Amino acid sequence: MNNTQQAIIAGGCFWCTEAVFRDVVGVSGVESGYIGGTVADPTYKQVCSGDTGHAEAIRVTFDPEVISLPEIYDVFMGTHDPTQLNRQGNDVGTQYRSAIFPLGDDQRTEAEAAIARWNAENGGKAVTTIEGPAQWYPAEDYHQEYWEGEGQRNPYCLAVIPPKLMKLRKSFQNKVKSD
Repeated sequence: MNNTQQAIIAGGCFWCTEAVFRDVVGVSGVESGYIGGTVADPTYKQVCSGDTGHAEAIRVTFDPEVISLPEIYDVFMGTHDPTQLNRQGNDVGTQYRSAIFPLGDDQRTEAEAAIARWNAENGGKAVTTIEGPAQWYPAEDYHQEYWEGEGQRNPYCLAVIPPKLMKLRKSFQNKVKSD
């Protein structure tokens, strides 16, 4: 993949969104991190406090010839609950908000269109924000590829991630990597 692009999205716990996007065709990398806050180089503990303003987010690297940015945004909107303000399930706080952080005007336009598409199909209830530009901070190493390692022994992940993966497979069958 020479012609890769990146997108930054926040849909609750980054372990969960990372697990979903690692299974999407055309995605060559997913990095968990923090964005949208006021503290430089925040730690997980700081972000979890809810006091830094950062969202737990993922930076997705993808091949636009295999999966387009609008499709990335559609998978994002369709695999988390964009109607919950500052929460996803039991995770509550602004760090778990539904947000898109466009990396330029074209991405901002596509983000607006994706939210509008989702609202048109689902009765107009998304609270997903479009934020930025903002500084990206990679999360600590132990958060990267979490589901593939520690996550499959973590009761929280075992309760939350498999239903998200099932939603991906059901709603976006042609966008799932083959095993």
